[in-house]
Amino acid sequence: MDQEDFTADLCAEQIGKLFQFQDLTGIESLPTCRDVLQRHHWDIESAVQDQLNLREGRPSVFAGTSETSSAPTVLVDPTRQQIFNSESTGTGNFLSFVIDYILRTFYNTFVSVVRFTWSLVWPEPRPPITDPVADVGRFIQNYESTYGSEHPVYYRGSYRQALNDAKQELRFLVIYLHQNDQSDCSNFCSSVLPNSNVISFLNESNILFWACEQDLNEGNRVAAALQANVYPYVAVVVLRESRMTLVGRMEGPVSPEEFIRRLRSVFEANEAYLVAARAERIERSFNQSLREQQDRAYLESLRADEEKEQIKRLKENQEQEERLLQVRLEEIEQAHKDELKKQKVEMLASIPQEPSLEEPGSLTIVFIMPGGVRIERRFAEMSPVADVLNFVFCHPSSPESFEVATNFPKRVLNVEDRNKTLKQAGLQKREVLFINDLDS
Repeated sequence: MDQEDFTADLCAEQIGKLFQFQDLTGIESLPTCRDVLQRHHWDIESAVQDQLNLREGRPSVFAGTSETSSAPTVLVDPTRQQIFNSESTGTGNFLSFVIDYILRTFYNTFVSVVRFTWSLVWPEPRPPITDPVADVGRFIQNYESTYGSEHPVYYRGSYRQALNDAKQELRFLVIYLHQNDQSDCSNFCSSVLPNSNVISFLNESNILFWACEQDLNEGNRVAAALQANVYPYVAVVVLRESRMTLVGRMEGPVSPEEFIRRLRSVFEANEAYLVAARAERIERSFNQSLREQQDRAYLESLRADEEKEQIKRLKENQEQEERLLQVRLEEIEQAHKDELKKQKVEMLASIPQEPSLEEPGSLTIVFIMPGGVRIERRFAEMSPVADVLNFVFCHPSSPESFEVATNFPKRVLNVEDRNKTLKQAGLQKREVLFINDLDS
């Protein structure tokens, strides 16, 4: 299907959104872009957000948004992480982490096989539906009842919500996983988190700080997703190259000063990715604004063209109506002329013949037409005035509307005189009558 056929049933606004969506997502196939936009009812913001979610490994909005479903996937790649443990003071020992990672993977695989085999023999009941937000609130309540209210500002929402907000707001997400009955965790909560420098650093660093107990369902899911084994466990997640990525982790006890130093090191190493993401978002917003302006200009141009075309059609219709009216008037005028011509022919036959010059009782009348034409004609003095009026009416030089009058004293031969004889009307042996055009 060529592009003209492909966009034939789309309006100008939909075509603009189609190419804008292609620019924002980089999808080369226009049919694919159209399918995505149609599924989102041409809501370009929702469509672009859904594509970004899919690239980050998060489920599509069409896959459901229940908080009981698995949390959005975070890229856990050792090569992208700064790893700290209780035995190191700088960037973690990568070799020890890899060995630990291999042993942990082997252990988790072994446990999974055992659990699967056991489930075939004795199936477990369906796990109860949990409330992630309630789990987080329960941890905060337990923390404050045990260690007091002095702590950094906790994010009071689910892990999914924290990831979404960190991505949307382009902020670092610091995650703390707590384990009850663990002395290192108790020391961390009593000496590190209440520390005024730690509180100031976390609250003023434009980050989100999320925490939960590993023993709770929400904490257990997050621990499995982030591969946490040693507690206290602290992770740093950030949007890196369009994916939410685990970029730093701390395992085991740590002092307040070292805790701040490690976090600052992770932030500084990954701040460039947030700067790039902000710049990309600004550019995307600028391009979207520019595209919207172009679309508005295009639509205004279309409206202007439509208005011009409408004015042109109105003018053409008006001119056509005027031509039709002119033709109609000409037809009426021609019909009137034809009718007058017919009347003159019929009336001319009713005028008596001109008497001879020697015939007694004849008189001569000289007619002066409006153009100065002189016409001389003899009539019998006993002929009615109507014959004179009809003669003038039938003459080619006569106007359509006229009066017949003597010169001095002026006397008009009107309709009331039609049945009078010329003698009764006072016309002499030789009379001059003036034909006046009443329409001039």
